[in-house]
Amino acid sequence: MTTGAKRDYYEVLGVSRGASPDEIKKAYRRLARQFHPDVNKEGSAEAKFKEINEAYEVLSDEQKRAMYDRFGHSTPGGGAGGYDPFGGGDAFSTIFDAFFGGAGGGGGQRGPQRGPQRGADLRYNLRLTFEEAVFGCEKEIEFRRLEGCPSCKGSGAEPGTDPVRCPKCGGSGEVRQRAPLFNMVTVTTCDSCGGSGSVIPIPCRECRGEGRVRQSHRIIVKVPAGVDSNQQIRMSGEGESGPRGGPFGNLYVALDVQQHPLFLRDGNDIILELRLNLAQATLGEDIEVSTLDGTERLRIPPGTQTGQTFKLRGKGVPFLRQSGRGDQIIVCRVMVPTKLTDHQRKLLQELARTFDPEVQGERDEGFLGRIKDALGL
Repeated sequence: MTTGAKRDYYEVLGVSRGASPDEIKKAYRRLARQFHPDVNKEGSAEAKFKEINEAYEVLSDEQKRAMYDRFGHSTPGGGAGGYDPFGGGDAFSTIFDAFFGGAGGGGGQRGPQRGPQRGADLRYNLRLTFEEAVFGCEKEIEFRRLEGCPSCKGSGAEPGTDPVRCPKCGGSGEVRQRAPLFNMVTVTTCDSCGGSGSVIPIPCRECRGEGRVRQSHRIIVKVPAGVDSNQQIRMSGEGESGPRGGPFGNLYVALDVQQHPLFLRDGNDIILELRLNLAQATLGEDIEVSTLDGTERLRIPPGTQTGQTFKLRGKGVPFLRQSGRGDQIIVCRVMVPTKLTDHQRKLLQELARTFDPEVQGERDEGFLGRIKDALGL
């Protein structure tokens, strides 16, 4: 091939100006196989191969072809010779794409197409009663999420049509630009297809090309025994659908446990305040106390003091995803009456005469500490 003015690209590939993209591709593959330097050992084969590849780079791209048809080799904004056909790649990457579908190795090779994008994760706040959190339960929840459009089956294209390969990036999802001064290639996500490698010529009317619509979704959440507030349950694949048929994200169920009117939770232990009158605390008594499993009989010994504790083993909260349970701690509180009948007052006055008037003494730090620990002070 002689040097000088560039030949017409249509002439190089041996096709007419009205040739279809398929005709251009077939002509290119035939000539590329014929003049590839690894196959053709003639001295002019390499130059011929580069010329063929240059012509194909332009004519296979819709925008570049339109510019070439209008301005020829003197396209405005081109390189030293006018149009720069290698602005988006190099010669050998195209031949690998032609023969191996873009799977060849070596420098300048396009990266693999981006896989489907995963859908977004969702959060759902679930309120539980104290008992539901302690013993576990199953709760049906309902929320709205993006799911694959039933009309287009998630493709985003109007039924009866299909997405097409992006003409700007050739289906790779990436745009490559070469800086001649530094011989550097930059790769960016294609802004035409968003990196998917395909575009939708006729968007679906139902989802407007998104491929997803917001729909109501119901699932059963299995809450394990022993959960508490500020914990969450991950429901894999129950989040939103990914775009263009991508996998679902996850759903995170955040738990909020209501307070109980009687019980206070401390880890896996349950604390119950037991109020005693003077007679019960002084003389002792067998009392029915409430537990999470019903009532339990508890022996209150004579002389029980405020802050004194009793323990019911195994009556607390089950250990999360383990066997066994915590304990129930009963904290006694002796109630001093604020209103008395005349008869009660008379009886107490008679009893008071029998007591030692000296009742003050040193402060019991251990006693105060037990109260603080039991009441969380």
